Amino acid sequence: MPTKNKEIGLAIVGCGTIGRIRAEIARAYPGVGWIGLCDIKSDIGQKLADDVQADFFTTDFRELLVRPEITATIIATDENFHFEPTMLAIQHGHDLFIEKPLATDARQSAQILAAIEEAGVDAVIGYTQRFRRRFLAIKERLITGQIGDVHSVVTRAFMNRMVPIATVQRTQERATLTPMVVSGTHSLDMSLWLLEGKKPVSVYARSTDKVLGAWGTKDSTFGIFTMDDGTIFSMNISWALPEVWPGAVYGIEIGIVGSEGVIDIEDTHRDLVMATNVAQGAGYAPEGYKAPDRHVDFLTSYPPGDLHLGQLWGPMREETNAWYQRLYAGLDTPHATAQDGHRNLLLTMAMDLSAKRGEAVALPPDPAELMAELA
Repeated sequence: MPTKNKEIGLAIVGCGTIGRIRAEIARAYPGVGWIGLCDIKSDIGQKLADDVQADFFTTDFRELLVRPEITATIIATDENFHFEPTMLAIQHGHDLFIEKPLATDARQSAQILAAIEEAGVDAVIGYTQRFRRRFLAIKERLITGQIGDVHSVVTRAFMNRMVPIATVQRTQERATLTPMVVSGTHSLDMSLWLLEGKKPVSVYARSTDKVLGAWGTKDSTFGIFTMDDGTIFSMNISWALPEVWPGAVYGIEIGIVGSEGVIDIEDTHRDLVMATNVAQGAGYAPEGYKAPDRHVDFLTSYPPGDLHLGQLWGPMREETNAWYQRLYAGLDTPHATAQDGHRNLLLTMAMDLSAKRGEAVALPPDPAELMAELA
């Protein structure tokens, strides 16, 4: 731990939902001494700048990231636009928080990782689920050997189709915006974090697109990974559930079987159900998309957390404050690393490649090969 604290000069590129959350938390964190913001939509960015009393705002990330006050940068743009601002922040030696994925192009992801490693900057990826109490408790049981050597894992994720529609509607570059790359990556990261030390060596997967094919993406992808020690890991996701599905966003189940025990995780949020005549919001509602009214909701199923007293409470608050503590006080944190983020992207794309080929794919895949076949 450093002998004195290091005041943070913070840049946030992207002032949408997630950028706003992290900026509001930054304004309340005493170790953040300067905040600069960027968004290509001046109305959204200026509104956030006013709300958090930012020190600087621009619509050009190049103008922001050269500022001498900056020591750390958050990349919170849409998934397809991470590469250029991330590379510029690395060039200027900023510590980084990058919303997943590193990039949607596997070759660019590899370039970003190489640049991070060469520059020696500290970079983490936004995998918010790692900061939930239940998963931290499970991680501790696993690393202390409470269920012995893990040999079998099954993971299932269900999502409302509003998320993929909101995601793909923002861009025509949809080839790599698949259930696994955009959303399954969260449950994949969680499972591999809990399986730390086991290396995937092959994957076989299948996909279907009967509902969301019209939007340029898949409905569901199911796959089986084989690890280097023979452990098997089943990873399945469907993000094509009806708009009226009560889960606001994400519901997962994970079963972990070891030589001495089992951990069975039911994280679907069906333990807290609200039914009401009052129409509920859409969760993620893109411009021009009118979702049907929802009258039943699984409370606490919105991954970032929940609002009370005008503040967000939950794992994204924990994750963001932990990152500021990591920078300001040098504390160890459970954040996903840039290496984790690149690995996750390659594995999710390998699932898509296996589904396209109809055969198993050896891991890790070559980024150029992935893009040649998937894009």
